Amino acid sequence: MNKSQSSSPLSGGDYSRNEAELAKREGILEERERQITQRQKLVDEKLESLEKIRIDLVEKLEKVSKFSAEDAKKILLENIEKDLATEISKKITEAEDEIKLQTDEKAKELLAEAMLHGVTDYISEFTTSRVNLPDEEIKGRIIGKEGRNIRTFEQATGVDVLMDDEIPNSLTLSSFDPVRREIARVSLDRLIADGRIQPQRIEEIVEKTKEDINKLMRQAGEKLCHDVEVYNLPVELVDLIGRFKYRYSYGQNLIQHTQEETQIGVALAKEIGADVNVVKLGCLLHDIGKIVTEGDEGTHVEKGVQLAKKFNLPEEVVNCIAEHHEDKPFSSVESILVYIADAISGGRPGARHENVEDYIKRMDDIEKIATSFTGVDKAFALQAGREVRVIVMPEKISDEELPKLVHDIAEKISKDVMVPGAVKITAIREVRATETTMTVPQ
Repeated sequence: MNKSQSSSPLSGGDYSRNEAELAKREGILEERERQITQRQKLVDEKLESLEKIRIDLVEKLEKVSKFSAEDAKKILLENIEKDLATEISKKITEAEDEIKLQTDEKAKELLAEAMLHGVTDYISEFTTSRVNLPDEEIKGRIIGKEGRNIRTFEQATGVDVLMDDEIPNSLTLSSFDPVRREIARVSLDRLIADGRIQPQRIEEIVEKTKEDINKLMRQAGEKLCHDVEVYNLPVELVDLIGRFKYRYSYGQNLIQHTQEETQIGVALAKEIGADVNVVKLGCLLHDIGKIVTEGDEGTHVEKGVQLAKKFNLPEEVVNCIAEHHEDKPFSSVESILVYIADAISGGRPGARHENVEDYIKRMDDIEKIATSFTGVDKAFALQAGREVRVIVMPEKISDEELPKLVHDIAEKISKDVMVPGAVKITAIREVRATETTMTVPQ
């Protein structure tokens, strides 16, 4: 047998079986593919149905809530922002409280430090000055024959001389105006030392004393300006500042109050970086209106503002004067510091006596009413306002006109000023004639 006959091709039967097997497997695959296709179709249908349901639910939700999806998103973001804002505000408030606590402590330290710069001693002066006499006999000489000396003295000085027998070797000078009292006190001391107590000499001494007191007040003004380091002010303004020496506000001497306030104001200004020069000048001049006697109308603040404008002071300083009693809103940090310094200086326990200031204002009002009448040269309110002495100009008021003038003054005072009890008006009309003799050679 040949070797080639040992590996013959498949027989017909074997081929048929293989073909049948392949056909069977192909059928199975086709069935599986059909099933998969059918399942995919079902899945797609389910997904489509679910999407429809989702859309339907969203639409129903929007109808119920009346908000679109965009609106809902916006509201959600707003709520988140509100929550964040609340949390931020809480943190800010906590921080502010902490800062405020620290600031309050710092402010207390700052004010305490500033007040150390303004410590001064106060001596409260009211409305009387006591004069010691060498002996009781001198009282008779002061009174003079028929009271001429004491009347001349009271008329020249504008004070009331009180003789108190209970206190030996002394008398009391009474006036609401401290400058008048000082002039009277010095004049009386000089008259006693001079020994010549008679009307003409009294007038000479009083006039000389007025000149000397004016010089003292100028020196006081210059010293106060030097102490607070303010220079180059007009001489007239320095003279007015010098009147602080004898002026008291609620029992508090104006020179000492002004010096103390200026020291406090400067310390505060330096601490917070404010304009020191504006604060210094504002503190120095804040009460300048209290010693301005010209004009009947206006508060001391209004008079002070007018005076500051008259001397062309900087607007910032004028505002400090205008606002130091909160009559107007504060226009600057410097104005606030002047107000604070004034409050610290004047607000200390025992620094002021308000009833005294009311009394002084009442007496001042009485004198202004009297001098407002035509023909009145001077007026002096005495006895707590219960007596007013009026000096008239003889060339303008006759003896016959005096009774009506006195009546009109009394009526206006009673109407405009609250005075305890009746008011006695004494009008003085004095006519003097002088003649100079000529020496004829022998």
